[in-house]
Amino acid sequence: MIQAARSGKQNLAEGNIDGVTSREMEIKLTNVNRASLHELLLDYEDFLRVRGLEQWAFDDPRCVQTRAFCKAHLDSAIYREKVKERSAETIANIAITLIHQCDVLIRGLIEWQKRNFKEKGASKRRDVPRPQGLDEAERVSPIIHHLPNFSQASW
Repeated sequence: MIQAARSGKQNLAEGNIDGVTSREMEIKLTNVNRASLHELLLDYEDFLRVRGLEQWAFDDPRCVQTRAFCKAHLDSAIYREKVKERSAETIANIAITLIHQCDVLIRGLIEWQKRNFKEKGASKRRDVPRPQGLDEAERVSPIIHHLPNFSQASW
């Protein structure tokens, strides 16, 4: 479970960095990120199943409330604080909800990357200089503008 979470995060970061030189690699690593998220999703679903705990349905009021909360709170600090007050079942369901919301965003990112790949030409190499001296937020911010808004997401 921990490896899937770390792998997903690393592949997204690596894909963003490698995307400067290869659009094709960027798309591949973003897809690997999505696969890691699905592995993590299965781990949380297994966690609930083997312990006889309930997995919330999409329309369960707790799931609806969690999605609304997640849309409004992007700082991980609030989640680290809130989990101290929640049961293992609730924490796993919150994680499942967050994974679904991330999946919506990642699917949107992949579609944007594919469109960008087709529009800018199918060359494997970009003729864009690698950004120097930028922190992670500055490198990622141009991509974020192309992601779907959570309010438009089905999860």
